[in-house]
Amino acid sequence: MSFTEQAIIFPCLGENLLAIVATPRQSKSTGVMIIVGGPQVRVGSHRQFMLLSRSLAEAGYPVMRFDCRGMGDSTGELHNFEAINQDIAAAIDAFQTQYPNVERIVLWGLCDAASAGLLYWDATTDPRIEGLVLLNPWVRSEATLARTQIKHYYGQRLLQAEFWRKLLSGNLGVSKALGGLLGNLKKSRQQINPANTTETQPFQKRMLRSMQGFTGPVLIVLSGNDYTAKEFLETVGKDKAWGSVLQRANITQTTIPEADHTFSSAEWRARVEEITRQWLDKKAEQ
Repeated sequence: MSFTEQAIIFPCLGENLLAIVATPRQSKSTGVMIIVGGPQVRVGSHRQFMLLSRSLAEAGYPVMRFDCRGMGDSTGELHNFEAINQDIAAAIDAFQTQYPNVERIVLWGLCDAASAGLLYWDATTDPRIEGLVLLNPWVRSEATLARTQIKHYYGQRLLQAEFWRKLLSGNLGVSKALGGLLGNLKKSRQQINPANTTETQPFQKRMLRSMQGFTGPVLIVLSGNDYTAKEFLETVGKDKAWGSVLQRANITQTTIPEADHTFSSAEWRARVEEITRQWLDKKAEQ
């Protein structure tokens, strides 16, 4: 191997957090911090975070993946993705203290960990953050979920022969199905109302503000077969501010057509590794 792996323990608000750092023998000055969403640990579904870490280290990028408070081998109580800014900050401090060659940080996250990366930068504008890699960002609200179900579930059901066979044979609970559809139609018209203060704004609004303010390179990777990704696209399509920010030159967006939410096949995981590595290399050339 052209890299080594080491476990480190670092403090965060009186708790001890455990991380694994993959360090190339010839290391670049940009390090990658893998944020772990919940409920997850540093290995990742299907060992994705471990494999990604090793792949990027082979390419010369130091990578740190860690368990947030209350997860895996870290102590403390569990916190959701909106409350791990302190964990991320402590992890970056530990990364750079242990490996001084790491001058700049790229935050990498899947689902609510991608959202956590945006929320961290929105809250801190940490100058050490050079780039963001966001996979299937979590933007869920009742309205986005309802719109996605109407478009991608109910629409598909109407095209299925099995649906019509059940309907005509009386085996389909029409009133229940209709009630679900009408309920989703009502929810889909709801809007996320911004609060009067920054601290209580919905996390989706803070994510958008982060995207608007962050001028570094951003990579967005979406799965073609995933409701979370579809909700993100629904949000972008319905909100002019989101649509506008994603047109900026610093944003790169790509889709892996058949992939599911956690990129569960070896082929999809390898594709994520390749896309991330190529984006990092391109960013380094700029």
